[in-house]
Amino acid sequence: MPRRYPAARGRTYGRGVIKGAHVILYSSDADADRRFLVDLLGRPTVDAGGGWLIAQLPPSEVAVHPAETSGAVELYLVCDDVDATVAEWTAQGVSFDAPVSDERWGRVTAFRLPGGGRVGLYEARHPLAFEL
Repeated sequence: MPRRYPAARGRTYGRGVIKGAHVILYSSDADADRRFLVDLLGRPTVDAGGGWLIAQLPPSEVAVHPAETSGAVELYLVCDDVDATVAEWTAQGVSFDAPVSDERWGRVTAFRLPGGGRVGLYEARHPLAFEL
């Protein structure tokens, strides 16, 4: 039976262990990608030292998919309306790899970071764990 852990600021989820998730993107142009994401997402940041900004992310969830080999990791940002988000971000200069495609689990596209990394964007058709 799933349990819900509404963690208040400074509190943890589960049995007092996990406070959140920290996503690391590796980039050949980390400064440009960092500025791009901070500007695009408009979320608060912290300075980890020496001007190294870490941006707050919206609530998140983790999924594990079957694969031939282990180790691949993908980042998808979830939105309520992928068409509206694509239009808004395109107007801000974001370059998308392909038109929005319809999948069983949602409507999806992806954009490129200045350093070349790929980030997915999708509108889910399934319940979202971060809304529990």
